[in-house]
Amino acid sequence: MATVEPPVEPPAGTPGDRAGDESSAKVTTGESGDKAGNVVDETGKSGGGTGKAGNAVGETGKSGGETAATSAAGTSAAGTSAAAPAGRSGLDRFFKITERGSTVGREVRGGLVTFVTMAYIVVLNPLILGSFAADAPGAKVDVLGNILTVPQVAAVTALVAGVMTILFGLIANYPFALATGLGINSFVAVTMVPQMSWPEAMGLVVVNGLVVLVLVLTGVRTAVFNAVPAELKAAIAVGIGLFICFIGLVDAGFVRRLPDAANTTVPVGLGINGSIASWPTFVFVVGLVVTGILVARKVKGAILIGVLAATVLSIVLEAVVKAGPSQGTNPTGWNLGYPALPEQVLGLPDLSLLGDVSFGAWTRVPALTAALLVFTLVLTDFFDTVGTMTGLGKEAGLIGRDGQLPGVSKALFVDGLGAVAGGAASSSSNTVFIESASGIAEGARTGLANIVTGLLFLAAMFLTPLYTVVPIEAAAPALVVVGALMIMQVREIDFADFSVGLPAFLTIVIMPFTYSIANGIGAGFVSYVLLRALTGRARSVHPLMWVVAAAFVVYFAIGPIEAALAG
Repeated sequence: MATVEPPVEPPAGTPGDRAGDESSAKVTTGESGDKAGNVVDETGKSGGGTGKAGNAVGETGKSGGETAATSAAGTSAAGTSAAAPAGRSGLDRFFKITERGSTVGREVRGGLVTFVTMAYIVVLNPLILGSFAADAPGAKVDVLGNILTVPQVAAVTALVAGVMTILFGLIANYPFALATGLGINSFVAVTMVPQMSWPEAMGLVVVNGLVVLVLVLTGVRTAVFNAVPAELKAAIAVGIGLFICFIGLVDAGFVRRLPDAANTTVPVGLGINGSIASWPTFVFVVGLVVTGILVARKVKGAILIGVLAATVLSIVLEAVVKAGPSQGTNPTGWNLGYPALPEQVLGLPDLSLLGDVSFGAWTRVPALTAALLVFTLVLTDFFDTVGTMTGLGKEAGLIGRDGQLPGVSKALFVDGLGAVAGGAASSSSNTVFIESASGIAEGARTGLANIVTGLLFLAAMFLTPLYTVVPIEAAAPALVVVGALMIMQVREIDFADFSVGLPAFLTIVIMPFTYSIANGIGAGFVSYVLLRALTGRARSVHPLMWVVAAAFVVYFAIGPIEAALAG
């Protein structure tokens, strides 16, 4: 199938339907006089993009007038659709590639970039959930003395991420990839496993997913998603942008935690002793500058080129300076991934954890304790997804004129399935990854990008030595660039109205400061309900916002509540 890249590239670096010069392109669609949202071909990155932003578009000539490729927001939500050109392939029609102003090439690029910025999860999740040996330092041993091995967790992490990402692309048709949620997996390893066995902990993760699916099927999850005010949705996107930027800075070693021995109240600092003192961090800086220049010059595939260039630089530098891996003991080494050509490329995955699940937690610990653990999982899973989908949808221009994401119920359903599948495979709950924004920044607008990302995850089960060649320091610049693109949505928030401005501000800053999307959303929701109600505008608060705010109050007080019940 032949695809044609639009000949004119609008300015890059601006998310959604807001161009950097604040101009709008009028578009004619199938209905005369209708306007579709601007779509910008943003070659910024996430997700790491992790990020994330931008809408792919170019201008194409159409008989009878000047047209621009329409965004999904203008097409799907506004009820207009671009006139379908004759001879479109079945692939194009199924994924609505042309209708969303994209091309097959952009979708493939976007899917590849999303994978590159997400691939670290196949390395990181095994380090969080798995152990090299039961007696190894930091081993995650359950109450029965058992562990999950690193190779086992790596295999199921890649498998579930690949299957769920492909399923999401086919059913929801959005470029939102799924993988193990980092917040929940840490909660499972640190809080749950010391109280029960690994199969029992994963059984509670499965229950969490089933509860989320019930909320989707009953319409509750979709209703809550749609009840969030537009300005809080914008704040969520901005907060996520800062969050992924912070993740990128920390992963690259540009920002580091200060040891307690420093006798300072400042929790983080620049590099090592206030300077860029390691070659991996130097690679990050070079990669950030190169990617920034490429984005500013509107180069297609800017993020992918930046990541690949930084990876090549990493391999060359490592061959010369021998920085070595960090492994928690070498501060000047590579954090995740090691830039050296592997001795072995292929390997068979260990999938023995599939189906190793038990529901015995309800008898091993008090039923109330198990219920509170599930409640925490559900709330975290629920609102991490709501926040992430909101941010990604806005950056991709997929949010409709009514402020909603079209077909969100299907997307939420597949996300719920990801929680069930993750628990059943012992990889922990899978959810939409904010790093998908990196692919969106490369122009991805449809589920076809997910097919590419998912297939690469499945291949990763067999190619672990190959993809670990890309160090996190080479991928981290993409997260920072996408964060910069996402923060532009702050202009949609009316800070002059402090009953909106303060909740939005709390949403934005608490996400990176607590390393949790759910915490930021909770602080924003609770403060929004209180301020609106106590300033005489209680009627403007959607009833579901009251319910959600009350749930977050319980969520934030879960520790004292558990202690009181135990006493």
